[in-house]
Amino acid sequence: MFSSGFHRSNIFGFFRDVLLLGCGIFSAAIGLKALIIPSGFIDGGVTGVSLLINSQTGISFSWLLLIVNIPFFILGWRNINLDFAVRMVVAIIGLAIAIEFIEIKPFTDDKILAAVFGGVMLGCGIGFTMRGGGVLDGTEVMALYINKHTAFTIGDVILAFNVVIFSVAALLLGLERALYSVLTYLSASKAVDFIIEGIEEYVGVTIVSKEYQRVMDMIPVKVGRGVTSYKGTGGYGKRGEMLGEHEILFAVVTRLEVAKLKKETLRIDSRAFIVQSSVKEIEGGMIKERSLPSSERTMGGRIKRIKKFGRRRD
Repeated sequence: MFSSGFHRSNIFGFFRDVLLLGCGIFSAAIGLKALIIPSGFIDGGVTGVSLLINSQTGISFSWLLLIVNIPFFILGWRNINLDFAVRMVVAIIGLAIAIEFIEIKPFTDDKILAAVFGGVMLGCGIGFTMRGGGVLDGTEVMALYINKHTAFTIGDVILAFNVVIFSVAALLLGLERALYSVLTYLSASKAVDFIIEGIEEYVGVTIVSKEYQRVMDMIPVKVGRGVTSYKGTGGYGKRGEMLGEHEILFAVVTRLEVAKLKKETLRIDSRAFIVQSSVKEIEGGMIKERSLPSSERTMGGRIKRIKKFGRRRD
């Protein structure tokens, strides 16, 4: 029975990853073919390099996407694992084929709309692909390799790489198109963050209440999350009345669960003191595991997700 369940789980995971990769390829292809390429904009990373070369030479963007990513495929194979590298190749080849053969008219002539929504669609494609275990751009793999062999951080490498790309774009394409391209890149970055974290973004909630025991008992039952208590002393409330030594509660919930937690807490103690804070990464506890957890809200933060994906499949 265990073996049967294990195989069913593997099969389900495989088809889920295939579906996510397909959605990612389709979304990125539409964003590029219908909005970004017709407007003459570029993105950051290897995709941006390919678009920039295409704009200056006329060489097929699809072929450039494949050729420019070859070194990063090799780096991914050697520095992460073969499974990741294969998914990377499948995703990039799929995107190249989709761009080459999908016939679609530009959605709009408005440059701002093209930059923003082109970036959003491309970012959604990158995010879905990452949830499927692959990538559409080898920049992060390069940054990981440089980080291992130099003192530069991953964020430094990606920032420097993109600064160079957009600086060259300003010289070759003009400052206006370069600025629209930066807007495209920023839109894509935000879309990636939303797809990866989305409504499952975690929030740390700290609660100070005289009814701490009732609140602590409520959280696992009503919200379905774990809770930690620790002792504290000091003022509390609008008038700063002193509680002396008391219990402080801390729970990690998803963004959608915050409202329910606050409602149930205030129902128990209308004067409870509640503080929310963003949580970058968690391990263990009563938390549903994401397929690809994140550690930073930047394009560079995708590196840690790539590294963790590789470790889980070693």
